[in-house]
Amino acid sequence: MLGTTVIIPTALVPQMGGGNDEKARVIQTLLFVAGLNTLLQTYFGTRLPAVIGGSYTFVVPTISIILAGRYSNIVDPHEKFLRIMRGTQGALIVASTLQIIVGFSGLWRNVTRFLSPLAAVPLVALAGFGLYELGFPGVAKCIEIGLPQIILLIIFSQYMPHAIHAAKPVLDKFAVIFSVAIVWLYAFLLTIGGAYGHAAPKTQLHCRTDRSGLVSGSPWIRVPYPFQWGAPTFDAGEAFAMMAASFVALVESTGTFIAVSRYAGATPVPPSILSRGIGWQGVGILLDGVFGTANGSSVSVENAGLLAVTTIGSRQVVQISAGFMIFFSILGKFGAVFASIPAPIIAALYCLFFAYVGAAGLSFLQFCNLNSFRTKFILGFSVFMGLSVPQYFNEYTSVAGYGPVHTQARWFNDIINVIFSSKPFVAGFVAFFLDNTLHRHDSAVKKDRGYHWWDKFRSFKTDNRSDEFYSLPFNLNKFFPSV
Repeated sequence: MLGTTVIIPTALVPQMGGGNDEKARVIQTLLFVAGLNTLLQTYFGTRLPAVIGGSYTFVVPTISIILAGRYSNIVDPHEKFLRIMRGTQGALIVASTLQIIVGFSGLWRNVTRFLSPLAAVPLVALAGFGLYELGFPGVAKCIEIGLPQIILLIIFSQYMPHAIHAAKPVLDKFAVIFSVAIVWLYAFLLTIGGAYGHAAPKTQLHCRTDRSGLVSGSPWIRVPYPFQWGAPTFDAGEAFAMMAASFVALVESTGTFIAVSRYAGATPVPPSILSRGIGWQGVGILLDGVFGTANGSSVSVENAGLLAVTTIGSRQVVQISAGFMIFFSILGKFGAVFASIPAPIIAALYCLFFAYVGAAGLSFLQFCNLNSFRTKFILGFSVFMGLSVPQYFNEYTSVAGYGPVHTQARWFNDIINVIFSSKPFVAGFVAFFLDNTLHRHDSAVKKDRGYHWWDKFRSFKTDNRSDEFYSLPFNLNKFFPSV
């Protein structure tokens, strides 16, 4: 969780006008709400061992709010931070209604019923592979720490379990903890040994273990509470832009839920359960707005990959982990110590986690006929466009400072730029559209796209294992039957 929980506030809070104290409070709040949302999702949502955390999808509309003209005249940095934070809270609260309505009304159930294994491949694959920018480029910012982390993680998780035949599988289960502990200690020794004493400021920022400023800025005990930054403010344009991010996060999370079910050893997620999970994710975004995290929520892709590394798909493990997240967010100093792990170590973990999620998407090809030219066209074209279109939007933005769509209506610009900057969204949309419009009524095509393999799981009641994986606790299914 430390990746999104630390990196996103570290990028956003200084631009909002906040210092180390505000950054520490936002990180605490984000971790606290992530713990709450994970508990809600695992108890009442999809019931999969899915972790809900901060999402990079919401960064673009948040930056748009930061750059809004109504905040540019505020001189006092702390006052500016508070005003911008209240603006993001209002936008998140409005944006949450999209997922709540689409999820709980069953609308998303009706959409995902048409999802075949062929259309799921680009969506799930790019939910993992599409985050390649956060992998090795992050490792290379401090190669002497990042590269040993990748090597040790692969040795512990892949080679050691086969070399040492233990009675209980310990090394692969704890590969992440062991490798991070060793490399973090190594980074600490480099820091206190003066290895970065005369290094460039950028190198020191990425490599040192004492540069985050979080430990000094964090209180010993602080419980985040609703509207801690003040009453939210609402702006229609900002809310529309945030709703676009909410819609993109909805699609991306659908892909990640499918990957989680794959690695947790569950049956394919019935459309009604996906819809229920999206509804509770909307409640999570509402909590983000109420508590003030400056960011929305989606399913954590890195934790979906972690299921594959550890081969642990237990719901209870994730619920206990959510309890730890809440514990560390309240005891600020403890959480801040963990948050001081250098970012290249987290980026090294991403290299394996995101690869596993991408591979989960590719694994659905086993249900498709790869000799069919229709399959090859949909697969190739959707993956290519999923990589190519966001690359154009991101390159244009990095050079010009604004997206390709640059009209007088800022909210419209943000909507288009957010939607087409998401690789899994573009790939998933293209594949879903083509798969459901190209000769779909042909009986041979139905087999080519793998649709018949998932027929059994299109309704909650048609497979008796659905109860085991997805039924609500405390006999709530009597009151909220899954259809």
